This record gives sequence, structure tokens and C-alpha cells, in this order.
Amino acid sequence: MGAKVLISGASIAGPALAHWLARYGFEPTVVELAPALRGGGQAVDFRGATHRTVLERMGLLDELRAIATGGTSMSFVDPNGRRRLHLPADFAGGELEVPRGELAQVLYRHSLPGTEYVFGDSITALQQTPTGVRAEFRQGAPRVFDLVIGADGLHSNVRRLAFGPERHYVRHLGYYAATWQLPNYLDLPPGSVGLNVPGRLAAVGRDHRDRSRVGAFLLFAAPELDYDRHDTGQQKALLRKAFAGLGWEVPRLLASLDDAPELYFDSISRADVPAWSTGRIALVGDAACGATIGGMGTGTAVVAAYVLAGELARSRGDHRAAFTRYENAVRGYAEGCQKGGDRTGPFLAPGTAAGLRLRNALLGRSWILNRMLELGRKVSTMELTDYPADLTVR
Repeated sequence: MGAKVLISGASIAGPALAHWLARYGFEPTVVELAPALRGGGQAVDFRGATHRTVLERMGLLDELRAIATGGTSMSFVDPNGRRRLHLPADFAGGELEVPRGELAQVLYRHSLPGTEYVFGDSITALQQTPTGVRAEFRQGAPRVFDLVIGADGLHSNVRRLAFGPERHYVRHLGYYAATWQLPNYLDLPPGSVGLNVPGRLAAVGRDHRDRSRVGAFLLFAAPELDYDRHDTGQQKALLRKAFAGLGWEVPRLLASLDDAPELYFDSISRADVPAWSTGRIALVGDAACGATIGGMGTGTAVVAAYVLAGELARSRGDHRAAFTRYENAVRGYAEGCQKGGDRTGPFLAPGTAAGLRLRNALLGRSWILNRMLELGRKVSTMELTDYPADLTVR
């Protein structure tokens, strides 16, 4: 029997890690607070040789190419609906852009044969012993695992329980973002269009699969807010307050919140954790080194999961050595990618009218836009260990 590994979080990093651990003979269990896989969300992208190599080794590249969006163009308008800036699809789409919800489904399906999934539950306590970790749950009975991995995002529950309060590790970057789906009442073509005023962006873009649906995306500047991350009613009230008084399509977007099937709302923040493991507990993905938007967190999570599983497999039970090699291999790469998230809010919603005009003027010049596209293709890379296909802990 392989080592039993508890993974908190069934978004991207968790199922990706479970996929590799099961392949190497471990027995992964993924626990997820939500009652089912989360759908929706913005499209996510993969860029560069490092992302591409890991997806190839997972056997996912062709499947993801089949569901790729082709990128999403972006237009910014003023309160009168006049276009002030247009960015082509390859500006933000990377080499391979896929809907986040569909990526989660793919990773779940590939990991499912060797993974136990527990939805609608969460970890409430972790107690380490010399031989394992005792985990207590909100719903289920306590269980003992050999290792525990926090793959539960920027607001990681595992990090809070094992490393300390979130305020020690997560820094607010001055913006909040929200997204949800609604009917395509504008009959929009592919791409997105958004109203920009200082410190605020309200955008809407057609669903890549369903022409009858669009996704709303709101972003606004604000100091750190005190709200319940699990109270969608409170989050909707914050959005209505932040965007009150704006014209264009904003009133209709806000009205659609009442019927939103699923709302994503979060701060734009970044996580900086001095050490990614403590004893038998480690962090992966955004829990260790995340940035809410623009930090290539999805690709980094998939890469980190690949390295963590490979190092655990080749360590033959020495989890401390595996955790050290994993962090040494990934940290520099992840922090390099993470820096992009610091600029996302100010780029999408500059805080002043002068800042908006400057951004639009600069990117409205073809040579500057082409130069930025060129720089965007030069993404960070890291040397990947090619873990043997027959590497197994059984």
C-alpha cells in the first residue's frame, strides 16, 4: 500500500497533484469544502516551455487544445460607450487559454481513478505525530494520513491551521475582483468589452462555448475590506456600492447579480510564505506562492504539483528531503511568475483619469503594443526533472 496523502482543495493544484501521486502509487484523498467541482470563473492560460512540457507529460495537452478558447480580445469604452482601447486576443491569452471550469473538470477526470474525493467537507484541526498527521473534519470522522498538502488557494485552510494566521502571509494589493454568468442580452460577439473609469472596470464577455451566456467581470480599487468570504449576499452588496452611479451596461450587470448561479469575489492579493512545509505538512500552488490575477498561478500550480509528486516518489519515504528539493526547485520560478499579479489591478483599472489616458495612449500605439506582446511571450522557465515513468512507491 502506498502512503496516504490528504490534499485540501479540488480546484487546480489539488487534482493535478492527486493525478501524479496516484500514478506513483500513493493513496491521495482530496477534501473540498464546496459540494461539487466549482464551475465558471475567468479563462486561464498556459505560457512557455515549462507549462507545455508538464501538460505533455500529464497527457493533457491535446485534450486542452481541443477546448482552448483561442484567446480573448478586450475593448475598453468610456461612459458613453465609445471605444478607447482595443487589445487583441493574444495580449492576455498566452499560448493556450482554456475556461477555468473546464480545466478543473479535465484534471478531476484524469485523477479520479486513483483518488478519493470528499466534497462538502473541510479540515478543522491537524495534529502531527512522529508517524503521521491526524486530521479532524467538519463533517467526517477523524482520520490519520502520512502527509497533508494544502492546495486550497490564497486563503488556504491548511496554511492557517499548520503555519498560522493568514495576515502573516497574504498581502492585499489594493483591488477586488468579481465574476459571474448571465444571459447574453447584448448578443455580443467573441471577446469582451468593458467600461473603464478611474479605479473601476465593469466588463462583459461572451461565453466561449454557449453563445447565449456571457460572463461579467468587475474590478475596483479599495483598501482591505472586512467581509465574510462565504456570504455571497454581503459580497453582492459590496459590488453594488462600489459601482453605484455608473452608466453604460453597469446597472443591468448589477441587477443580474440576483440571479447569478455562482459568484466569484475576492481581493487581488499575493501570498508569500517563508517556508512551504512544516513537518509532514506542505503547501502547493496559490497557498504557497499565489497571486489572484495575472501571476500565472494556474500554470505554476500544475508545475509545482508535478515537481512535488515526483520528489515525494523518488524520496522513498523521506518527506523532509522531498519537501526541501521541491521548494528549492520551484520557489524561484514561482516568485518570478507571481510578480505579474502586482501590476494587474493598476493596469486594468488605473486609479486616476490621467493614468487611464496614459495607458490607452501607450497601448494604442502599435509599436508599443507589439513590443509588449513580444515581452509577454518571454515567460519564465525552469529546468524540469524528468521523473522516470516507472517511478513508484509500491
